[in-house]
Amino acid sequence: MPARLMPLLTDRPQTGDALGARLGVNRVTVNTLARRLAEEGVPVTVSRGGYALAAGTPAPQLVPLTGAFGQAMRYLGTVGSTQDEARAWADDPDRPAPHGAVVVAERQTAGRGRRGRTWDTTHGTLVFSVLLHGPLPLPDLGRMPLAAGVALQAACAGLDVGSGLKWPNDLLAPDSRKLAGILLEADLRGEEARRAVLGIGVNVSAAPPGAAHLGEFAPGLTRADLLARILAELEHWLAAPPDAVLEAWRAANITLGREVRVTTAGGELSGMALDLDPQGSLLVRTSAGTTVTVHAGDVQLVGTLAPSLPIRESTPQENL
Repeated sequence: MPARLMPLLTDRPQTGDALGARLGVNRVTVNTLARRLAEEGVPVTVSRGGYALAAGTPAPQLVPLTGAFGQAMRYLGTVGSTQDEARAWADDPDRPAPHGAVVVAERQTAGRGRRGRTWDTTHGTLVFSVLLHGPLPLPDLGRMPLAAGVALQAACAGLDVGSGLKWPNDLLAPDSRKLAGILLEADLRGEEARRAVLGIGVNVSAAPPGAAHLGEFAPGLTRADLLARILAELEHWLAAPPDAVLEAWRAANITLGREVRVTTAGGELSGMALDLDPQGSLLVRTSAGTTVTVHAGDVQLVGTLAPSLPIRESTPQENL
């Protein structure tokens, strides 16, 4: 029953009698349902004027979508993981989620980042997953996190936020603090994936210690507006030609031309980050003069960042 109330709520108060009439219940029941939603993590406000969602809540009825991504959207309070929720929706035998379907949640109890880390979802974070149907060739999978990073950076550039991309999938503030992270999980079948789930977490109005949030640079930004911006950019960049994605990533990156330390499954290496290969892997020249291709790993930038980061014009969680 609380789920029935959720789509009726907006950011403007509505009386219990008005909501009850639409649900076929009395106002006491509406109050009970609203409080249950709040217990699940949904930011419901209760005032003399009635019941409403907090301004900027990323619920479907409050997100100003401009494209196909997100037209199928589920907004939830507390979940284990938006990644798992998206998969379960895709496997629904009656109404499976379409390509571009989105699951947004306020809290995750089992959120995860890259390499099995915990994905911190403190209040003020936008956390969502996008379902991508295949078949998806393996080379495309390698570039998808880069395309998602370009989309994130483009959405922030449109807000005049100076941000840059650290390989493979982190968005950093000008002082090198982390603003956002990306997690891509794919269901592989041989040399292709039948589908992938792209998880994104962005610190919007709060951040864990040591991280940054967009509110520091774009006061007044809401999670609903940011979600709409990111989904529009994702739809564009995930469909863009590979060369265009790599070129855009290079233009927005803060990794290439820098000394880096890379932790991989096979150990750690240090050297100069030279470039990306056509699949989006990182090319690192070690002190021995050899060039190593890094397909997956964690990069640490050595030294300090430049005072300003490259900003591209917008084109139509491990801990974050």
